[in-house]
Amino acid sequence: MKKIVFIRHGQSKFNLENRFTGWLDVDLTDEGYNQAREAGKILSKHGLTFDIGYTSVLKRAIRTLWIILHEMDLMWIPLYKTWRLNERHYGDLQGKSKADITTKYGEKQVHEWRRSAHVRPPKLDESTFEALVQDPKYQNMDKTLLPYTENLIDTEKRVLQYWHHEIVPQLNHNKHIIVAAHGNTIRALVQYLDKKTDDEIANFNIPNTVPFVYELDENLIPLRSYYLE
Repeated sequence: MKKIVFIRHGQSKFNLENRFTGWLDVDLTDEGYNQAREAGKILSKHGLTFDIGYTSVLKRAIRTLWIILHEMDLMWIPLYKTWRLNERHYGDLQGKSKADITTKYGEKQVHEWRRSAHVRPPKLDESTFEALVQDPKYQNMDKTLLPYTENLIDTEKRVLQYWHHEIVPQLNHNKHIIVAAHGNTIRALVQYLDKKTDDEIANFNIPNTVPFVYELDENLIPLRSYYLE
């Protein structure tokens, strides 16, 4: 049996302020730090250990993983960071208040932007996109891959590419893996593993820093999945 643990990052400053975050690189709140510490303690209590960690290039996910591994005395394991595990790109909504956007556009439109597989939010303007292009986090990647905005299918495509090319080979070598990422990137992996429909995954919530464990057979078919408390 193979095992992998998914962790959504701790509470971020924009989570607290109820803003769209996406690729904006905001940090954890004090509560987010505490949530990550508690996740590390829970994982240790259940006797889990890891050989490899994966995360996005966004600090809220990176820091969450650092804190968890510090609590588990596993700071020495190799960590891999990739933009392909970034949160979904929310385009021009990023940084804006969800309440203000809902007032302006209505609940139905906002729900479509957030949970529809096919609908993309309004895209970035050119000056904001150019700032993304100049961000040193993305200096070594093909700039044509940088998004102006994304729907859930766009997000799933890049996440699954990384899953198949990088994570699956390590699972096949029986490595114990932790992935610290974001709500929509983890949701994409859950949809793939559990063969959920777009409607089913739209209503699937990923809570902050609650370890979500998959036990997989030799063909990486889920045997069961569960949260640790």
